[in-house]
Amino acid sequence: MSVLDVFGADIAMNRENPDAEGAAGQQPSPAQKRRHRRRLLPVAGLTCLLLTAAGTANAAAATGSSAAAPATGSSAAAQTPAEILQAGAQQGVADGYPGVIGMVRKGDTAQYVHAGVGNRATKVPADPKAKFRIGSNTKAFISTVLLQLEGEKRLSLDDTVAKWLPGAVAANGYDGSKITIRQLLNHTSGLPDYLGSLQINGPYFLNTNPREVFPPQTLVNVALGMRAPASAPGEKFGYSNTNYVLAGMVIKAVTGSEPAAEVQRRIIEPLGLSDTSFPTSDPALYGNYLNGYVIRAILIDDGTVSNVQVTGSAGAMVSTMDDLAAFSRALMTGKLLEPAQMAELKTTVPVTADVGYGLGIEHLKLSCGKWAWGHNGAVLGYFSEWLSSEDGTEQVLHTNNEFHLLAGTPGQTHTGKAMTDAFCAL
Repeated sequence: MSVLDVFGADIAMNRENPDAEGAAGQQPSPAQKRRHRRRLLPVAGLTCLLLTAAGTANAAAATGSSAAAPATGSSAAAQTPAEILQAGAQQGVADGYPGVIGMVRKGDTAQYVHAGVGNRATKVPADPKAKFRIGSNTKAFISTVLLQLEGEKRLSLDDTVAKWLPGAVAANGYDGSKITIRQLLNHTSGLPDYLGSLQINGPYFLNTNPREVFPPQTLVNVALGMRAPASAPGEKFGYSNTNYVLAGMVIKAVTGSEPAAEVQRRIIEPLGLSDTSFPTSDPALYGNYLNGYVIRAILIDDGTVSNVQVTGSAGAMVSTMDDLAAFSRALMTGKLLEPAQMAELKTTVPVTADVGYGLGIEHLKLSCGKWAWGHNGAVLGYFSEWLSSEDGTEQVLHTNNEFHLLAGTPGQTHTGKAMTDAFCAL
């Protein structure tokens, strides 16, 4: 397996990340024309592979809190946000996904959609309440912890990496004394993405040893050895999972606790996210979960059990639609951060004219003219995305249970388009 290139920020933004080694994924913006070609990803968390430019699909009316299956006739045009999302889920299954789930929330009213199966062996329907791996949606949790630590005056986002991690970034022309924590969080550090290395993504894709140990510093060292610096720190956006591995290492240096423990104590427990976890070594999922699948050649393999140490603070968390929506709403409405840190969270660096990247979240202008905050995540077997309004009152999320390191697939295009159309219809 080789990594051919990477994406830049949302699924309809016709642009490529200049750092070809790195960046688990982003794609083109809705306001622009989309490239319909497949590209091999370095995984772990597609930045906001959000939004596509395909036409609106058809769906039947939603009933109760769960959208009904779409009508069979082409004349049954989708009308409500839940119907639009349901149609996208159905199309995703037609495109080859085993299952797709989604959620539309306006105010305190949530509607759920689902299509296909959560387990190909048992044929159990895909459950909108099931757990799944959230990939790079983990990044917003990590940035929130660091912003909280700044609010407690335990660090500054303008501290250098070298202040907290002396010697961690000091090879091949990279200098941690010139890179700040803020630059890690907004992806302007200039560091390569370790997931672009065949040494890492080959075994990960093949899933040969889900328990293989990958210490964070080992992942950083792989990244530093990939190439000499292509840009100076702070010069430009370049999505790299290495940034968030280092961010997790900073959390441990400051607090003495693993980043997973700090996320648990500061976010998961206070918000009551009972179906959210941050595994650090155990590759299995438990309880009610979607099985994750991986297409290899013409076979579809079960990739539910996979190595969480490869992604760590960049993308190892597990959650549900409800919990991810609750977290993003709490984050957007200031329940987790003080006003000064909220301002920092939402201070963006340009990705394109219509897309900016903040600290673990992305701000983007949709084709309908609405602005939204969001992110996405892609790890072996799972692909998820969310959008939220500024005040958190409007949210759309969706997840599928197949990901094989390729971007720009029909399923991603159609479900992403349905998500943004549903958000525009709220």
